Amino acid sequence: MLQPDLLDIFVLPLEKSGFEYMVTGSVASTIYGEPRLTHDIDLVLILKNEEIKKFCSVFPAENYYCPPTEVICIELSRKNHAHFNLIHHDSGYKADCYPFTGDPLHAWALNQRRIFQIRPDFTIKVAPPEYVIIRKMQFFRDGGSEKHLSDIKKMLQLAERTIDLTILTDWIQRLCLDREWNRIQTGF
Repeated sequence: MLQPDLLDIFVLPLEKSGFEYMVTGSVASTIYGEPRLTHDIDLVLILKNEEIKKFCSVFPAENYYCPPTEVICIELSRKNHAHFNLIHHDSGYKADCYPFTGDPLHAWALNQRRIFQIRPDFTIKVAPPEYVIIRKMQFFRDGGSEKHLSDIKKMLQLAERTIDLTILTDWIQRLCLDREWNRIQTGF
């Protein structure tokens, strides 16, 4: 079960304003795997410097914390690890925003997004399951929680037919995630 409030708060404004994005992280793993409670959403955004003011207007200060335009501009200039947060004041929900700055895995995933209908009038763009698995393995390798491995295991069990293992193993090798992959395959 998805958390419609989280999607309505952060994704619906992006959809209505025409910004390109993809949902990833725990919300995406919930779509492909087993539901679990989360209070944040991870979004990869295609955002250009000239669009920053429009982007900030989509998340107005009376309802959201949105970083100053200068901060977003600095993040967009990073070659790697660009990141900023949005916070919804009333709910405390947070969006971790990862602007696309040329990362090859982001580029591949943005071209492979899946569309899911949430309601008759609301669809969302979600990262492909291979991307979600790869990123969760990276977060785990970089000191993340075992919940990433559990999410991956559930995705592999429940979305087995939708996951392209050739693509997955190619990215695992490219990003040197063999150790993490072996751990997942042996049940942690």
